[in-house]
Amino acid sequence: MEIYQGIILGILQGLTEFLPVSSSGHLVLGQNFFGITEPALAFDISVHMGTFAATVVVFRKEILSILKSLWGLVSNPVGVKATPGIGFGGPAGKNDPNIRLSLLIITGSIPTACIGFFLKQYEHVIFSSVPLVGTMLLVTGTFLWLTRSLDHSGAGVEGFRHKTAFLVGICQGLAVIPGISRSGATISAAVFAGIERKTAARFSFLLSLPAIFGAQLLSIKDSMSSNSTFGDATIYGAVVSFITGYFALVLLLKIVDRGKFYMFAPYCWALGVFALLSALI
Repeated sequence: MEIYQGIILGILQGLTEFLPVSSSGHLVLGQNFFGITEPALAFDISVHMGTFAATVVVFRKEILSILKSLWGLVSNPVGVKATPGIGFGGPAGKNDPNIRLSLLIITGSIPTACIGFFLKQYEHVIFSSVPLVGTMLLVTGTFLWLTRSLDHSGAGVEGFRHKTAFLVGICQGLAVIPGISRSGATISAAVFAGIERKTAARFSFLLSLPAIFGAQLLSIKDSMSSNSTFGDATIYGAVVSFITGYFALVLLLKIVDRGKFYMFAPYCWALGVFALLSALI
C-alpha cells in the first residue's frame, strides 16, 4: 500500500467511523477502488485504533467519571458517596448514574461480542462483497430517514433499560457487516426505543469502546500470526484517522443534538446504488 493510499483510507475511516455512513463499507469500496484485494490487518488495526483514540479524547470526562465511580465501588462497596446535585448514592452505588451506565454498557456488549464472534468466521466473504455493501447502505439510509418522524424528546440515562441496551448491542454487533453504520444503527435503535437523542449518542459511542478494543486485540493476534507489518502507509493512516475522526465525532454530536440525523440518508442511498451498479458493470 502506498502512503497516499493509506492517507486517503485513513481519512475515510476517520470520517465514516462516526458519521452514520458505515466506515467498513467505505473501506471495502476504497480498497476495491485501489485494487487492494488482500486484507491488510496491520492497517485495519491502526486506523481503528486511531478512531478509538479520538473517541476516548472526546468522551474523556465521561470515561474518567465512570472509572472514578467504579473505583469507588470496588474500594468502598457499602458507602459510595452521593453524586453532587443529584443525591444518588447508597449501598454498592446502585443509584450512581455512572455505575448504572457501566452496567448498561456491559449488557450491550454481550450481544455485540456474540454476534461478532459468529460473523468473524464469514469475514472473508462479507468484507469482499461490493453488492452486500451496497444493499446494507440502502438499509442504513432507510433507518436514518425513519428517525426524521420521531419525537426527539425522550428518556435520559435514568430511563435507559437493560432491554434497550441489549437491543442497541445487537445493532452494534450487526454493524460488523460492511454497509451497516455502527453509529447509525445504534443511535437510531436507542431513539426508536424512546431514548433522548443526546443520551442515545453518548451511550452509542461509550458502548463502542469495549467492542473496538476487544476486536482490535483479536486482530492484533491474527496480525502477529500472519506476519503483517506496520509500514509508513499504516502510520500515516492511523494519524489521519485520529485527526479526522475527532472532528467528525464533534460534528456528529452537534448534528444529533439538532435532530438532523436523517440528513445522511440520501448519501447512503446514493452510495448504495452506486455500489450495486459498479458491481453489475
